[in-house]
Amino acid sequence: MSFDKLFREKIGFDFFLKFLNGFFADFRGGIGISRKFFARFSFLILFSVFILASCSAKSLPVKNLAIEKGDGTFVEVKAEIAEKEDERNRGFMFRKNIPDGTGMLFVFENDQILSFWMKNTPHPLSIAYIDYKGQIRDIFDMTPYSEATIVSTVSVRYALEVPQGWFEKAGVKKGDFLKLNF
Repeated sequence: MSFDKLFREKIGFDFFLKFLNGFFADFRGGIGISRKFFARFSFLILFSVFILASCSAKSLPVKNLAIEKGDGTFVEVKAEIAEKEDERNRGFMFRKNIPDGTGMLFVFENDQILSFWMKNTPHPLSIAYIDYKGQIRDIFDMTPYSEATIVSTVSVRYALEVPQGWFEKAGVKKGDFLKLNF
């Protein structure tokens, strides 16, 4: 099957071909464009958009965060720091692999009731809501792709997402403290 035929049949851009053919006909003295040209041109545009979108995703700064457990011992998590609204909005969306011992800390300007969901997030996560002093106030498990909101029970300033079950494996509980030295 030719690229042109595959593009037309599988992606279905005949409507756009007709539109562009008429559009380009005005500029080319009524000659129009071929399906092959349109298919290649469309592929080039889509590929360019994909490349630009993937290049625009900036990597977040990573910090080693210490959590002091109730028994006075510490556990570390290597977390990406999401401080800007667009970084917080994207979070772990589309990430299929998030290793144990890593996570993402969402930093907010003010204390507030926070609400998270798992839309477009394939990896199961746990979330800890943390107040301005660093105390973990809530820990919840979250289901991949769920649009159900997970809401903090009190106003908090931070949220720490990790692979589901990591808090339990590390012995981190509600009431423990995140050291705020980042």
